[in-house]
Amino acid sequence: MTLRILYFATMRDLAGVREETVSLPDGLRVKDLKSLLGEKHPELIKAFNSAIFAVNREFAFDDHPLKEGDEVAIFPPVSGGSVDQPTILRIVREPLDMNALLKEIITPAAGAACVLTEDVHAHSERDESLENPQQSSDDSTPMVEEQMEQVAQEIRDRWVSVEGVAIVQRLGEVLPGASNVMVVCTAAHRDAGVFEAARYGLDRMNQTIPIIENVIDPE
Repeated sequence: MTLRILYFATMRDLAGVREETVSLPDGLRVKDLKSLLGEKHPELIKAFNSAIFAVNREFAFDDHPLKEGDEVAIFPPVSGGSVDQPTILRIVREPLDMNALLKEIITPAAGAACVLTEDVHAHSERDESLENPQQSSDDSTPMVEEQMEQVAQEIRDRWVSVEGVAIVQRLGEVLPGASNVMVVCTAAHRDAGVFEAARYGLDRMNQTIPIIENVIDPE
């Protein structure tokens, strides 16, 4: 089977590549993939002890089965690799699902969560879809990924009490009123800066990845 491997942040530095395609026998699991990648990139071996793996954008552990065409993303540990401080960074083309994202990001240690979204504004009474020309192309994906990583790190640098950080950016066609970016921050208490951190994250995403709407003239 053939897998697409994506490396993020320091994992990318250790591997020396942003992404690569690997082939391995059918029926293997994440732990087997770690062994293969460790042979190709020995610098990754120690990092794998605390790295975060996601298969098709879902967290995965060593016994997770792999199949043809899977996308495996590898992230460095957050705050020492604690599972109580997850980071979720995603680019999607489907509608953003707040409830599903909260289910992933909230841990038993999180007593508060703040969710902020940026919605597409409609400039006509029709419900035509709006296309963002700067973000609809897959060519923009690496730039968006890098910016999301940067924003997440800035949040953690400024609000050390924030535990979970999630940033999801939607690309492609978006209907008026729908969300194109969602930022979630969690912490043990609501006065730990979750609102300020989430607002900062949303503002930074808008500063560096501006949403330009193609609005269809109602005439």
